[in-house]
Amino acid sequence: MIDLALLRDNPEIVRRSQAARGNDQSTVDAALEADRSRRAALSAFEDLRAEQNAFGKQVAKAPKDEKAALVAQVKDLSDRVKQAQVVANEAAEAASAALARIENVVIDGVPAGGEADFVELRRVGEVPAFDFEPRDHLEIGEILGAIDMERGVKVSGSRFYFLRGVGARLEIALMNLALDKALQNDFVPLITPTLVRPEIMQGTGFLGAHADEVYHLDKDDDLYLVGTSEVALAGYHKDEIVDLSKGALRYAGWSTCYRREAGSYGKDTRGIIRVHQFNKLEMFVYTTPEDAEAEHLRLVALQEEMLTSLGLAYRVIDVAAGDLGSSAARKYDIEAWVPTQGAFRELTSTSNCTTFQARRLDVRHRPEDGAKTAPVATLNGTLATTRWIVAILETHQQADGSVRVPEVLRPYLGGLEVLEPVA
Repeated sequence: MIDLALLRDNPEIVRRSQAARGNDQSTVDAALEADRSRRAALSAFEDLRAEQNAFGKQVAKAPKDEKAALVAQVKDLSDRVKQAQVVANEAAEAASAALARIENVVIDGVPAGGEADFVELRRVGEVPAFDFEPRDHLEIGEILGAIDMERGVKVSGSRFYFLRGVGARLEIALMNLALDKALQNDFVPLITPTLVRPEIMQGTGFLGAHADEVYHLDKDDDLYLVGTSEVALAGYHKDEIVDLSKGALRYAGWSTCYRREAGSYGKDTRGIIRVHQFNKLEMFVYTTPEDAEAEHLRLVALQEEMLTSLGLAYRVIDVAAGDLGSSAARKYDIEAWVPTQGAFRELTSTSNCTTFQARRLDVRHRPEDGAKTAPVATLNGTLATTRWIVAILETHQQADGSVRVPEVLRPYLGGLEVLEPVA
């Protein structure tokens, strides 16, 4: 939910944000009108209720012979109060619905436009060159006995897979490397629920335009499978006043994630780039709105440290407004070079959601100046995920099908230096 004070006092800022995202600016005017109607209906209800209370005191003090004559007026006023409350409740629901159609206000400097309108900020590392025809990650994974797509499809359907042998060990090593990085930087590790209630999924902004990406267990359960531990981590402090007096609250959530990949028919059907289930270590931060942009850059720096240590070539992009999720005010993606595709592919993203999620989930803090409680800012960013295996296998492959293990991962693989083809 956007800041109502901003909407009322500076609607033009909100209009510009909606325009940058490619959204209908009329949603701003509709929200303003719905907010005015809500406030008018609430004021009318409160005035009538005050009149009812005052009249009740008048009736209580009236002589016994006059009370009977006042009964009809009491009933009429009571009926009017009940009706005004119904109108106020309906107006509040309409205002909430109108506000929900406005996505988070983008931060100044975010590029306008859609998916192709990102701004490349920098490139790091050398794109690998081979003196042999490089294999793609699936062929390498099969040679190593590390990835089994065929049996994944047999057991669960398309876009499912098994990681086996060194493939399973590689993912666990990668996650443990990320966990150590998180611990070294004051993140509290959490293993999070992968099923959440509707209000948590709604609060984080995942039931908007991209709701078809989410798996839903309906009927008796009414629970959602998360596509990232961000969802559970955002709900962790729901309806709480958190203490930020000693600095930001930083969590690292390890979970399995599920995505329907709706709309991706025919895209990345080979291998494990775009799948329905994967593992991820997600950073999540609660901080003050004033510190949010600095914290955002800190998360990006940690992601870059991880990718550099793994010997991957990558670029950092400032994602365009029209390609942001509804909750994000700014998002940086880091894309690693995938040799057989001759392209950079997204491995991480990190988003500054400002106070958007916190307003929906009612997570507040008490400013040091003693002012009344205010919404916190929330940020999230990936520190490792299954997809990274794609870039690692392709970047560090050798002519015989073996793969050099990045030095930083070797301690997590028992000192293994090379992943060898299986017989």
